[in-house]
Amino acid sequence: MTMQVSKTIGASDKVMLDAPIFDPVAFRLSDEQAGIIARAREIGQSVFAGRAATYDLEATFPTENYRDLHRVGLLGIAVPKKHGGLGANYQTYALAAAEIGRYCGATALTWNMHVCSTLWSGPLADDLDMDAETRAEHERRRAVHYKRIVEDGAIYSQPFSEGGAAAAGGVAFGTEAKPVKGGWIVNGKKIFASLSGHADYYGVLCTEIQEGGKASRRNTLYVAIPAKSQGVSVVGDWDPLGMRGTVSRTLLFEDVFVPEDSALMPRGVYFQAAMRWPHMFLTLSPTYMGLAQAAYDFTVRYLRGEVPGMPPVKRRMYPTKQIAVAQMQIKLEQIKSIWFQAVTEARANPSKEQVLRAYAAQYSVMEGANELAALAIRTCGGQAMLRSLPLERIYRDSRCGSLMLPWTAELCLDRIGREALYEAGETDD
Repeated sequence: MTMQVSKTIGASDKVMLDAPIFDPVAFRLSDEQAGIIARAREIGQSVFAGRAATYDLEATFPTENYRDLHRVGLLGIAVPKKHGGLGANYQTYALAAAEIGRYCGATALTWNMHVCSTLWSGPLADDLDMDAETRAEHERRRAVHYKRIVEDGAIYSQPFSEGGAAAAGGVAFGTEAKPVKGGWIVNGKKIFASLSGHADYYGVLCTEIQEGGKASRRNTLYVAIPAKSQGVSVVGDWDPLGMRGTVSRTLLFEDVFVPEDSALMPRGVYFQAAMRWPHMFLTLSPTYMGLAQAAYDFTVRYLRGEVPGMPPVKRRMYPTKQIAVAQMQIKLEQIKSIWFQAVTEARANPSKEQVLRAYAAQYSVMEGANELAALAIRTCGGQAMLRSLPLERIYRDSRCGSLMLPWTAELCLDRIGREALYEAGETDD
């Protein structure tokens, strides 16, 4: 399947687009879904791919890409239509994010942090229990955030990690919010905070603690803190192995006042979501689904002598190369199948089987993307290591996937094994 880049993308030349990762007919997508996903693929291939190497080399944030995401409406992909967004559901967002990850991993990964502020407060929250008064207040508050995004191009981030067990759901977040008149005073630290220094609002998960109270996961708040608030600072350097364009420096919050209207979810709703909507933690995986496809795409083009800027030398006639491509194709289809099923099943109150499949999909994508990239380098040979070609970057970016909280590769294995063998509340005593 090929398409011309629409004028809305801003490409000066006609570009024959890659086939979609998930064919709309084969995967039974609606025309509306296919259109949104194609929009992401267009801008990813025609615009973001050409900038990706610079962001990686310089470890700089893809600011220009975010202007383009706003211009084509993708900053508001999961914002409900009545608020001016595209109204995409979980599955549609995941498939669109995979297409962007195919061309720039850092843009896709940071875009996820932004989109989750609307996905969690939008279609996900709509699935959860709230009384009429709470839901009306939530609707009023989220409209403010959505307007900023759709009209002004505001960027939201989602700093999560703190260096302990909180991000994995084991304990309460160490970042604390003390109730005061009109809002909260927030103190704490977030590490590996993507978009640090570049987001307009930090969607911070913190623990509300009343005077004399103890920290509890049940009291998790999800609030949007303006980046320019007094007491907010960004510290540390950023020079990692991969995902360099995410600029995930450390965020500090020192006596930051946060008004009540900054809440992205009402009290108690985040904890309810974490318990009842576990697929909310699968949203990092689309980036790596895209990287897996990118590794395969590069290998096929390289062996066919079709890589731009390189001599048109074909290497496809060697049996060892053909076998390697066959192995890559099989691996890629396995990853695609389980991952598509998992993102399609995302909903409140999934079955035990569906949760186990989500863990398995996360593990398969995060580990499989790097396995494909490693096989691609071995198959393509020495030139694949050159930074002038994208495969070296795809390899480094994909290696970071298994480390991503809250569902690291190790945690996925641990949970699959334990939850497959024990029913809820069951012990060996």
